[in-house]
Amino acid sequence: MTLPVMALVLAAAFLHASWNFLVKRNRDPYLGMTAVVLGHTPFALAALGVAPAPDAKALPFILGGAVLHTGYQLVLLASYRAGDLSQVYPLARGSAPLIVAGVSLTLLGVNLSRVELAAVALIGTGIMSLALVRRSEGLRNGRAAALALVTGGFIAAYSLVDGMGARTAGTALGYYGWLSVANAALFALGMGLVHPQSVRRAVFHEPRLALSGGGASFLAYALVTWAFTRAPIPLVTALRETSIVFALLLGVVVLKERLDLLKLFATLCTLLGVGLLRLGR
Repeated sequence: MTLPVMALVLAAAFLHASWNFLVKRNRDPYLGMTAVVLGHTPFALAALGVAPAPDAKALPFILGGAVLHTGYQLVLLASYRAGDLSQVYPLARGSAPLIVAGVSLTLLGVNLSRVELAAVALIGTGIMSLALVRRSEGLRNGRAAALALVTGGFIAAYSLVDGMGARTAGTALGYYGWLSVANAALFALGMGLVHPQSVRRAVFHEPRLALSGGGASFLAYALVTWAFTRAPIPLVTALRETSIVFALLLGVVVLKERLDLLKLFATLCTLLGVGLLRLGR
């Protein structure tokens, strides 16, 4: 992976951590997620105004990606209800790059060097180790752990679909612009059925959160989608998941959360994986 691509994916990881940080500070996860997803729309429409139209062959990827992103968002909200997300969420984010690497190697014929495989494994292990930070009921909550793994499956699936879709489309920005519009429509429809007050509040009462969180989220994944066209999908996916380390650091610096030895180990393990990615090719 070249240094410019790495730098932009790391910037995307920081932006991803930033919008998650904004949502975390909002006590209503439904409202926070709804504001961010719907907040994509003005940025997506602006992107479509300047980006070339994607190739028609990318339409199945756009529709499939929109469904997978919506599924991820709804399952993530279910995880908030099931248990301690601060423990099970790292399982989701850490398992995703391992799933993507496994599928890419066994089914898609992607070749990765031993150093790159070690980097992906280190990043995934470092992130998942954060699930051990707090010793409450989270790790013994079977439903929450299952939802974490399902969430990781959705992350892996949409990463693979979007990587192949952006390459097929011939335009990463045009691809993600259309996907974002479709995702927002599907998510609004789903939330309108199960939690309609969140849609109304996000549109009429939380425009600042929608624009700031939605803007950061849209730019973050737009950069990742572009990176999918420039580097192997497993490596981009692994590097993107360093966002959880940025979120940890934001919690320590801004919210004054405690930095213990296990958090330090997770951070160092993940950073070592990032260093190996640079040396891989």
